[in-house]
Formats: sequence, structure tokens, C-alpha cells
Amino acid sequence: MLNQDQLKVLQTVVNIIIPADDDPGGWEGGVGDYLLHQFEGDLKHMLAIYEQGLMALNAEVKTVTGKSLDELDPQAQEAFMAAIEQGQVQETWPVDPAPFFAMLVQHCAEGFYSDPGNYGNHDRASWKMIGFEVTR
Repeated sequence: MLNQDQLKVLQTVVNIIIPADDDPGGWEGGVGDYLLHQFEGDLKHMLAIYEQGLMALNAEVKTVTGKSLDELDPQAQEAFMAAIEQGQVQETWPVDPAPFFAMLVQHCAEGFYSDPGNYGNHDRASWKMIGFEVTR
């Protein structure tokens, strides 16, 4: 399972990808719970990729900015993540940064918009945002 440093980076990245506004951001919206549950199931085979990618991302941000990701202001966070998305890195990564970022975005969307029975989308927050109602 992810260690505390990896969890902190993951939480920050999730909230950069899906920031809070009048509605919950990604972490509050359940993406973290979704991912942690999936790491014990369907995404178990990807846990090592996440561990390596999150640690590389953490090292990269410290090399580039001298700070941790959560210490940067929102504009600097977005600029940093845009560079990662483009694969523009200074450190040597054990995983390819651009596909790692794309995977993060995909899994964040899954967790945020999935059926709450999959441990994400707390209180159906994202469904409410888009006007989706479940009638049973």
C-alpha cells in the first residue's frame, strides 16, 4: 500500500486534477477512497507503478521548485503538472511521466464519476453537479 509521502502527493495531485470550487474537489469527492480500494482489487497490478510515479513526481517537484507540490500556489501547481503531462522532466523517472499522468487523470475521472458503490463519488456529488439523477 502507499506510504504517507505517496498518499500526500496523491491527494495533492488529485485535487489539482479535480479542484474544489462550490462543489467538492477530487479527494473530498471520493477519488482517494476509490483508488485505495482499487489498489486492493482491480488496480492491484498497478500499485507499484503508482508508488514509483508518485515518488518520482515528488522528487521532480523538489528539483524544479525546491518545494513540495502542496507548498506551491495553484498556478505553479498547474504549470508543474502541465510539464509532467508533456513529459518535460529533469529527473530520471522509473516510469514514463506523460503516460503516468494520463493514467492518473483517467483514474481520477473514474473515481469521481463512478457509481458510489465503487467507493468513489461520495454522496453522488459529481452526479449532482451534472444533474444526473438515479431513479429506482
